[in-house]
Amino acid sequence: MSRKTREIRKILVIKLGALGDFVQALAAMKHIREAHPGAHITLLTTPPFEALARASPYFNSIAPDGRPAGIGETMSMISRLRAAKYDRVYDLQTSSRSNLYFQLLRPFPPEWSGVAVGCNLPQRNRDRGRMHTLERQAEQLKDAGIWPDAPLTPGSAPPADLSWIIKKTGAARPMTSAGTSRPYALLVPGTSAHRPEKRWPVERFAELGQHLRERGLDILVVGGPQESALAMAIQRKVQARDLTGRTDFAQVAALGARATIAVGNDTGPVHLIAAAGAPTLVLFSAASDPALCGPRGHVAVLQAEDLNALAVSDAIAAINRLVPQMPADLLRRTP
Repeated sequence: MSRKTREIRKILVIKLGALGDFVQALAAMKHIREAHPGAHITLLTTPPFEALARASPYFNSIAPDGRPAGIGETMSMISRLRAAKYDRVYDLQTSSRSNLYFQLLRPFPPEWSGVAVGCNLPQRNRDRGRMHTLERQAEQLKDAGIWPDAPLTPGSAPPADLSWIIKKTGAARPMTSAGTSRPYALLVPGTSAHRPEKRWPVERFAELGQHLRERGLDILVVGGPQESALAMAIQRKVQARDLTGRTDFAQVAALGARATIAVGNDTGPVHLIAAAGAPTLVLFSAASDPALCGPRGHVAVLQAEDLNALAVSDAIAAINRLVPQMPADLLRRTP
């Protein structure tokens, strides 16, 4: 570590969302903390991620007002950031919004790692948009001088380490939340409400749930409160536990750490579950590219131009490849 790096005492990390992006950014956040063990690190984020960030071992303080409404709130936030006199900013959002924040901090912005025009620690790769998030952020930190051996080969960067979540939740909490002590499958049938093209038909989740139920697994449906209707549709076809809107991010990760299998669309909770260690089947439509944003870990991907064309038999075959050594007694058990 260079002398210059050791003298960096106040750091701001910017990551506003969404959940899948935030989960993947935890890998870079961990490395920032390791590179600056004695620094006071603040995260600028948004309210949905405040509790998760506070529970993490990476930050000393959290500022949840990273997406202010209107020019007045924006300038108030900028004034606070300027007064804090940060030595360095790691912009993991790298969006037009965070780039604007850099410009508003002129004429004397802090050292800035990102892609903002004029920043002094830019990520130089013009093809960064074609990189997976994990390798892209690793390269950003390499260009900032804190990760000389960053994993940049496609597929080489590991997922975020969520062991700290599992330790904090403890062994009993996920079982209490799930209402089961038997092996279970997690189904994640939702996505953002404005992205219905990223959803596999709920009837097929129900059919897959019935298949897994017949193989001896309890079925747990995970998602936000707005996805309770999807859970109810699954429950009309198969006995399942509806956990939509009843789990925080830490509980979802704890459930993922103990799941026999998880199946879901390309949505935030699936990233959290996969990073926690669950064997995870992720279903992609043409609306997103798993080479750029797919979860890492014990993961299989099925992609179809239109998810309506993806058959339940395809999902079953992928599950059998993903978990080839599921216990024989479990396979023979029936409800």
